[in-house]
Amino acid sequence: MNKTITVATAIGVVLALGFSLGAIPSGINAQAQTEPTPFPSREKTISVSGQASTFVEPDRLNINFGVEVQKPTAKEALDENSAKMNEVIDAIKAAGINDDEITTSQFSIYPVYESYQEKETGIYKQRLTGYSVSNIISVKTSKLDLASNIIDAAVDAGVNRVDSVWFSLSEKKQQQVSDDLLAEAVKNAKSKAEKALVPLDYQVIGVKHVSLSEGGYYPPPMPYYGAMDGFAMEKSATPIFSSDQQVSASATVVFLIGSN
Repeated sequence: MNKTITVATAIGVVLALGFSLGAIPSGINAQAQTEPTPFPSREKTISVSGQASTFVEPDRLNINFGVEVQKPTAKEALDENSAKMNEVIDAIKAAGINDDEITTSQFSIYPVYESYQEKETGIYKQRLTGYSVSNIISVKTSKLDLASNIIDAAVDAGVNRVDSVWFSLSEKKQQQVSDDLLAEAVKNAKSKAEKALVPLDYQVIGVKHVSLSEGGYYPPPMPYYGAMDGFAMEKSATPIFSSDQQVSASATVVFLIGSN
């Protein structure tokens, strides 16, 4: 009996027994190793994006304001700024704001220089004229109706910078609205898919992938210039109006489809 086995025959036996090429005995010299070609997917899909949005009444008031003081020395500027800021804090607390609604937004101390020209050389130089201390605080509160009272009380107490006033949604309300909108966005995507498949004589038979995105639009902070030095302040209450906030969400869904 002829017991000679060719390399090709040996490889075929090994594959037939379910072994990998890497397990072929060293005595067999295999010339090449190839990966099996995967079969193409037979799934038919359609990818559709859906959107949903709504306008929601804000439930948070945000105000950034503070005191900026310039004095010959850093200590003088810091002392005066601290004294005025304490008066401001007391004033806005009296207007109805609590400690946990007040945070420091920005604090800075920096030297102030002025330029001058030397008579002898004509060279422009700078000399130190003093120090400026700026302390900006942020008030975040759900008491929207106190906006005018807070600003007026702060200005009367010594605030000379009101940087911005704007209305927004709290994190809790934002999340609640977004959760509802995500479901609407998915429904919108499904509706688009079903309408697009009608002329093709196909229908949605399942879902392969879903990608969700939460978003929102808030108007930019409103600068408030009336409290700056050099401007006459009227004693009437400062008018502040809120506006509804637009919240949106989107969903991209890959649907499995089949013929009708």
